Amino acid sequence: MSVSAPKIVAKRQAEISREEWDARVQLAACYRIFDMLGWTEMIFNHITLRVPGPERHFLINPYGLWYREVTASNLVKIDLEGNQIGPSEWSVNRAGFVIHSAIHAAREDAHCIMHTHTTAGLAIACQRDGLASDNFYSALTHGHIAYHDFEGVTVRDDEKPRLVRSLGDKSYLILRNHGLLVCGRTVSEAFLRMWTIERACQDPAGRTGDRPTADRTARRRARAHVEDAASAQSRATPPIASCSLRSCGASTPSIRVIEPDARGLAATRASVAARLSSLPAPRS
Repeated sequence: MSVSAPKIVAKRQAEISREEWDARVQLAACYRIFDMLGWTEMIFNHITLRVPGPERHFLINPYGLWYREVTASNLVKIDLEGNQIGPSEWSVNRAGFVIHSAIHAAREDAHCIMHTHTTAGLAIACQRDGLASDNFYSALTHGHIAYHDFEGVTVRDDEKPRLVRSLGDKSYLILRNHGLLVCGRTVSEAFLRMWTIERACQDPAGRTGDRPTADRTARRRARAHVEDAASAQSRATPPIASCSLRSCGASTPSIRVIEPDARGLAATRASVAARLSSLPAPRS
């Protein structure tokens, strides 16, 4: 006789701490949201989350399951080498964890890392000049995106230091000819960053090779947008991300509000304004 799902969940909850269980619920909900939005690559790609506590342990999707099949109880806990911590009937794709393990080890603030191979993201990753900063969404990421050159399928440990060096202190990474990656202090923060850069990549104007020359009206509107876009987006971060997670049954007290950083917003507005001022003058 098979064991019922509620009994499996109750057993798993009894084996781990409340803090870890809350993290599992948030991460499983995020996998379901990715599936709903179509940000999936069959059984591949990962969203990883650090388990609360002094150990460098992380949660990752079971290898072989679609994102819509991931649950709080079947997420696998691993260390920085990809070794499983605790019992699990599932294995993990250790080769696919190379990117995540490198960043988790190097960045104390990278508690959650998301990596996708979406069509829009790959289209931008294949552009020589990357993502242009003059559409509604890409303006919000200007100055915060790093790039890493393509080195083939990412399975070699010797690529880790180069990945870390490419990312630096940025939170967005475009892997050339490969895909998108973001990191954040929480699932909510990382999710909104992925949503923002994915939307930026979906806008045809974000493709540098296809960008039209800005006319006078477009330039004026863009400048007006720069004044408050970054501030408005930061104020919206906690509600948007938290509501998305709650819609999949993952409302937990551990989703905390992140206050906007005034200095960061000022720097963003200044960098975007500088980028806009460098656009070519409109033709008469």
